Amino acid sequence: MAYWLFKTEPDTFSIDTLREQQRACWEGVRNYQARNMMRDQVRCGDLVLIYHSSCKQVGVAGIAEVVREAYPDHFAFDPASDVYDPKSTPENPRWVMVDVAFVSKMKRIIPLSVMKAMPELAQMPLVQRGNRLSIMPVTEAEWQAILSQC
Repeated sequence: MAYWLFKTEPDTFSIDTLREQQRACWEGVRNYQARNMMRDQVRCGDLVLIYHSSCKQVGVAGIAEVVREAYPDHFAFDPASDVYDPKSTPENPRWVMVDVAFVSKMKRIIPLSVMKAMPELAQMPLVQRGNRLSIMPVTEAEWQAILSQC
């Protein structure tokens, strides 16, 4: 089992949305490095920190579990979709998605400012300057350190 952090804008999709739906596809990733991690490394049973970004309360909001491994992101084929990619086709899909299931919501959002102040997270990509990936690996030690803030 591995650990991940998936970023989302809560106005679009939040931990509350996942809690209501119980299971959802994690679609719309349009960065090749993040796509490659999702395609090549994210596996069923992996646990995910759901991170709210581009909002008033930026931080870890909950936990999900990967329940379906990478498969073609069909939203890329739909011209009406915000994440349409005319170069991606069903015969040659450029983008993938995974399915995640709700595990829990944090009692409080764990703010980025708190995580940046934690020495045990100093090497975590999230707290590194300039890292903007929407999907990133989390070590077990980092996972435990974040959960200790709940």
